[in-house]
Amino acid sequence: MTIAIAGMADSLLSGGVKENKLWKGVLAVAGIMTTLVIYGLLQEKIMRVPYGSNKEFFKYSLFLVFCNRITTSAVSAAALVASKKALNPVAPVYKYCLISISNILTTTCQYEALKYVSFPVQTLAKCAKMIPVMVWGTIIMQKRYKGMDYFLALLVTLGCSIFILFPAGNEISPYSRGRENTVWGVSLMLGYLGFDGFTSTFQDKLFKGYDMEIHNQIFYTTLCSCILSLTGLVLQGHLLPAIDFVFRHNDCFYDIALLSTVATASQFFISYTIRTFGALTFAAIMTTRQLVSIVLSCVWFAHPLSWEQWIGAVIVFGSLYARNLLKSTPSKLPPSEHTQNGASSPYEAKPLMQ
Repeated sequence: MTIAIAGMADSLLSGGVKENKLWKGVLAVAGIMTTLVIYGLLQEKIMRVPYGSNKEFFKYSLFLVFCNRITTSAVSAAALVASKKALNPVAPVYKYCLISISNILTTTCQYEALKYVSFPVQTLAKCAKMIPVMVWGTIIMQKRYKGMDYFLALLVTLGCSIFILFPAGNEISPYSRGRENTVWGVSLMLGYLGFDGFTSTFQDKLFKGYDMEIHNQIFYTTLCSCILSLTGLVLQGHLLPAIDFVFRHNDCFYDIALLSTVATASQFFISYTIRTFGALTFAAIMTTRQLVSIVLSCVWFAHPLSWEQWIGAVIVFGSLYARNLLKSTPSKLPPSEHTQNGASSPYEAKPLMQ
């Protein structure tokens, strides 16, 4: 009788744990999918859809960076104070600034690229970030990657290239007089990939070199970004025109406020997911999120896709899901040869805003 009762108790406890993990999983997936899909759609709306009766376009991408960073900086500072963790910098300030400068350039290239290529093209191009991350990882961290890593990275890059080079004939950019300006768009996306690869690799180096809490790094990096982006706006003479534009177009103000809110919220959902379920689950969610974002953008903003682009998309997402399946298989390599510990893999992203 005692054994039966103990068995029932264990069963109930196990069921409770499974149910608790299920709800945590639902929270993680819903949080990341909702915030980042909204974030992606708002990026495209702000940078590519005109405002007001005069059909004015918002051109101040650095102002978006400033709004995002000041929101995240304030929230991360509040999180550090609420959790009674140290507000003092753990690493030398110049190292936070290096990440900040690289991250600002990453985000600016991302926003500017939307003037010349559509959001589906930009989102799929982001999947090619493995190669620059692997290059920077080799240079900065002296990492070694397996042959399969290089093969999948090349497959994804091939799919991205097909998607970019064969656009639908009637896809028009609001900032050019004809078809989307592929040269400018690709150049900006290459800049994005290079800077983003450096950002994530140097973040990884900072986490490994210092006993650093994630919110501490987010706070100091975004604080530096606030100062640098504000300085850039003042020097370019874009601060007052951006404020004037937002003042004249209330719907643009609400879009930017919502963009900053969901961008900040996404950082905490990303941190929660990686901490609770690990990098592999996070990678699978992010891959699905990119696919959903592309589909929604095509529907919402009426982006046509050529049959070559469909082939490119299948190659990219097929490779990404294949990589997730391969990573879920236990490896026989010794621990020293693993490259998939958290963000050490060339495919993982650190939870820093873009």
